[in-house]
Amino acid sequence: MDLVERFLNYVSFDTQSLEDSSTVPSTKKQLIFATYLKEELEKEGLSCVEMDDKGYIYATLKSNVSKSVPTIGFISHYDTSPDCSGKDVKPRIIKNYDGKDIELSKGIISKTTTFPELLSHKGEDIIVTDGHTLLGADDKAGIAEIVQAMCYLRDNPEISHGEIRVAFNPDEEIGMGAHHFDVKKFGCQWAYTMDGGDLGGLEYENFNAASAKITIKGISVHPGYAKGKMINANRLASEFVAMLPEKETPEQTQDYEGFYHLLGIESNIETAKLSFIIRDHDREKFENRKKFILECAKKMNEKYGNKTIAIEVKDQYYNMREKIDLVPHVIDIVVQAMKDSGVTPKIEAIRGGTDGAQLSFKGLPCPNIFAGGINFHGPYEFVSINVMQKAMRVIVRICELVASKEKLL
Repeated sequence: MDLVERFLNYVSFDTQSLEDSSTVPSTKKQLIFATYLKEELEKEGLSCVEMDDKGYIYATLKSNVSKSVPTIGFISHYDTSPDCSGKDVKPRIIKNYDGKDIELSKGIISKTTTFPELLSHKGEDIIVTDGHTLLGADDKAGIAEIVQAMCYLRDNPEISHGEIRVAFNPDEEIGMGAHHFDVKKFGCQWAYTMDGGDLGGLEYENFNAASAKITIKGISVHPGYAKGKMINANRLASEFVAMLPEKETPEQTQDYEGFYHLLGIESNIETAKLSFIIRDHDREKFENRKKFILECAKKMNEKYGNKTIAIEVKDQYYNMREKIDLVPHVIDIVVQAMKDSGVTPKIEAIRGGTDGAQLSFKGLPCPNIFAGGINFHGPYEFVSINVMQKAMRVIVRICELVASKEKLL
């Protein structure tokens, strides 16, 4: 099976994760794919292949050198986003893409004016959807690249490498992918998530992240007799949102600018529930954002009564750069591997997070490398086969470079 065949096979599985699920993984259908993937790894000859009861898969490509070499790992997630259906994906390969608009299905057009990223892949072979589902390159492209790289190293024993560990996990798209990842069992000195976007992407900075859940308790009274009695939770919800900085939202920020993002409101006169995420690359600014939203709740309670507003703020993950800066060789190696593979590194901060951010704080430094998918989480998602092939070569070269270094730590 070649890289493309492997990828097309993987996206035929519906592995959509589910917010607010109480199970791990969040959907049973993820386990169907996980079981298949475990069996495939065994058939490909990897060692120590195991899957735990939560769907986390671990496997090993044994070292082919006698000297001591650091054990490194590669990780990808197999769930797809809850934002768009991943059922009955119908991928289509467009050979030698001509740089024009693409009709995915009748009346569904992927336009270069809307998605200028397409133009960067003119002349390449790309894979698109039929416009009714996402594709699943996030992150089945990463899985395919990792598995194919392990097979390539297996079939080319002249390429020296140490012990390589691979892992595949559920529920990354709902922020739970690293929660049950067994870092001790994985047994690596460092690892890389293959979960980035376009060619050359290398990310080791991400947002510090928190969630905020606000519950507003109102009092319902007949509106004709409500003076001095009614507390309208709908109106208080609007008032609370208005207290936050108007220009510090996702749609008005970029680069290293942080934000408050209102995910949703459930509201009536008696009760309103607001859900926010809080993001900032700078740790001090992040802490100040959390303090500010708590202060807004305090002011509302002072105005309307002490038990009117309940708020819960929880940290989700932190900026992995705090940990990666302590092990600069982890970045130096992947930068060299990209250059050796004819890829220009594009080091950028993630305006989001990855499993690698959480894993870095669990003791496994874990930057993020490009996997090739573009326009994630929707029907206009596509991936370049050329980019996937280069990502696979970068993995191989990283393994080779680690084995060639005399001292890394």
